[in-house]
Amino acid sequence: MARMHSRKKGKSGSTRPARLEKPVWVELSSEEVENEVIKLARKGFSQSLIGVILRDSYGIPLIKVVTGKSISQILKEKDIETPLPEDLTNLVKKALILRKHLETNHKDLDSKKGLQRTESKIYRLIKYYKSKKVLASDFKYDPDKIRTIVMR
Repeated sequence: MARMHSRKKGKSGSTRPARLEKPVWVELSSEEVENEVIKLARKGFSQSLIGVILRDSYGIPLIKVVTGKSISQILKEKDIETPLPEDLTNLVKKALILRKHLETNHKDLDSKKGLQRTESKIYRLIKYYKSKKVLASDFKYDPDKIRTIVMR
């Protein structure tokens, strides 16, 4: 499938580990891994960054293989939730950075086009999350109001 704002197909992301059983080199128990996930989440790390930290620091290829639960399930059980989904938060941060850049550089038309593309992705994601009932049905994207939610 082609990319959203270009005619290129792009590359696929990283591949998941082939084996679905706990590797022999992982010495942590499932409770210790869950505690580590909770500790990293309370420090303010996103779910994807928690997975990367546990992969690189502790050698855990997949959290679900070790604990039987995904990172989002672990955080939901412990009532640690983010106000917005991670992909939407990243897009909003990008849009806010572009808006700040355009305040000082009014004639930067490439950045203006990039902001329009980013905000169209944001609107499309909000529409999807409203249909899946992840976001409230009256949720609106307002860059000034959403800045306080995202930039914590």
